[in-house]
Amino acid sequence: MSEIKVERNPDPERLRELGVSSWGVWTKEVSKFPWHYDESETCYFLEGDVVVTPEGGEPVRVGKGDLVTFPEGMDCVWDVRRPVRKHYRFG
Repeated sequence: MSEIKVERNPDPERLRELGVSSWGVWTKEVSKFPWHYDESETCYFLEGDVVVTPEGGEPVRVGKGDLVTFPEGMDCVWDVRRPVRKHYRFG
């Protein structure tokens, strides 16, 4: 299984090319929960601080300004430390 890919502070042109502003928006309060990715997800964090720990893997910290790709088939635990607001796209 591929790993979580994190791009810190991507260029605004890259975000425009991806069409990030047209993606849906997801919000989540401070919480901790398990998650399974049926398909890959790419997201851009507008706010928040999260530690995502893949099953059998190392924790990855992501938050405001990060463009993140979560791989299809991954089981993980989300630990939302500061409320999240992100654009997201599946597939």
